[in-house]
Amino acid sequence: MPDIDLQLRGEFIELDKLLKATGLADSGGQARALIADGQVQVDGQVELRKTAKMRAGQVVQFAGQRVRVVAAG
Repeated sequence: MPDIDLQLRGEFIELDKLLKATGLADSGGQARALIADGQVQVDGQVELRKTAKMRAGQVVQFAGQRVRVVAAG
């Protein structure tokens, strides 16, 4: 699968909202459960904080899919 580039609208996006916005999770509840279960990595490390702030330059990985967070504008 090709990487997904998610362009920020502000300074950051919370991890659970990123998963929902990119379609990797069907709902916020599902996104939070996936994160709590240790299935999501940020910059190569398992991330368990559901509302961790993702900023430009970070890479989120889940189920073989990579999401690059890119700056607005």
